[in-house]
Amino acid sequence: MLKETFIASTRSLEKKAQATTAKDVGVHLHDYQPIPSLRSSFKKSSTQPNCLAVNATHIFAAQADKSVVHVYSRGKGNQEAVVPFQEKITCLALAGPYDGAGTLVLGTEGGRLILWELATGRQTSTPQSHLQPVTCLAVDLTFNFLISGSSDSNIHVWSLPSLLSFSQPSQNDPSQPRPYSPLRTLTNHRASVNAVVFGHSASKANFTISAANDMTCIIWDYFTGAILHTYLLSSNPVCLTLDPADRAAYAGFEDGSIQVLDFYKHNSSLIHTHYDADKQSTPTQPPNSDRWRFDGEPSSAHCVQLSYDGATLLSGHENGKIHTWNIAGGKYNPALADLTLPVTNLVMLPPTGFPYPKTPNVRLQNVVKPRYESALGGTSDGSGTSTIPINYTYTAQFTSTLPLPDAPAHFLDLNDVLMHPFFPAHILEEGIAELAALNNPRSSSHKVDDQGTETDELESL
Repeated sequence: MLKETFIASTRSLEKKAQATTAKDVGVHLHDYQPIPSLRSSFKKSSTQPNCLAVNATHIFAAQADKSVVHVYSRGKGNQEAVVPFQEKITCLALAGPYDGAGTLVLGTEGGRLILWELATGRQTSTPQSHLQPVTCLAVDLTFNFLISGSSDSNIHVWSLPSLLSFSQPSQNDPSQPRPYSPLRTLTNHRASVNAVVFGHSASKANFTISAANDMTCIIWDYFTGAILHTYLLSSNPVCLTLDPADRAAYAGFEDGSIQVLDFYKHNSSLIHTHYDADKQSTPTQPPNSDRWRFDGEPSSAHCVQLSYDGATLLSGHENGKIHTWNIAGGKYNPALADLTLPVTNLVMLPPTGFPYPKTPNVRLQNVVKPRYESALGGTSDGSGTSTIPINYTYTAQFTSTLPLPDAPAHFLDLNDVLMHPFFPAHILEEGIAELAALNNPRSSSHKVDDQGTETDELESL
């Protein structure tokens, strides 16, 4: 049976209003299917929107109005580390496989990006690229591109391999891009960018969509920086999510309603609206019928997420409730959970229960606290080339015995053996037998007698 789970984080209220709330509980692991129930909680956390990142082994929560990130171990069920930084962290994103040891990308209040390799502890940072705080981050499916949105209304597209490379372009070569600089900047928004989401394709036809306080959602071709389409909304979208098949986007508003941006519903042409040159320059205003509302007191929707099959939408609200919405009917169901504190982040985890699940070869048991790259001892000659530091160490745990390559049946000489990744088992056995024979003279004499007997028999024949 498949099981679907999500993680929700909350923001603490003022001390005067905390009397009736769950004290210090800020991250919740909640089962969604088949039976909704609270599984576990992690204490001592208060997060703003876009400040939660999750992988198979850990939870990372950037604390509101602080310069620290709390790291929680999912396996041990406790807080593993408190990692301080030099400036306030305003958003988080993980780059790397869900079940692997990836890189945590952090946006700062000063407009910089910090990259922390979780298994090595290497930390790199960019110069101030945004004029105001970084508000949102997103990583594409191939882990090659990173997008950062800011309160300055700009969106930067970055190359992750370039940011993590030990070799940076020379500062003396004008034909090369500046070290730690974005590939391009998307500048069509006129107000703070609240959310950015990548499509689910691994091809060059992939796109990204952004939501900003200028009451617009824009779909971009981030490979070229071109605008594919613009949606004009009736309110400022504060959160955004994308359908698993890239058929539609869902934006949450301050009154708690949900706006559906259906990419196919109002398109009668055989050419997709995003790639039709005649329609790219014409904005679309979604009809009022595509805006879902619920009865009751309005409460701002801070976060939205879709279930694995894309049939249900989950939204976290200021009043602490998590609502579910039926995508086909456009109606909300009774509150799935009530966490009493403002729900600022929702992360849907990959479902479990599939037959023959794939097990990764390595597992991140404990994170390595970040160290500045200069502390790792790397060297550079000033021409854009550098060497990997001697003390650059990858720390992880093997989950099983690693498969070894097949050894050839026969080796030509000793050089072939020495150049092979490992010593074959039969050569090791022969060597051990010879050493044992040297330590046992009696067995050696028996071998000599046997060889002499065989020689006499051959001469008689």
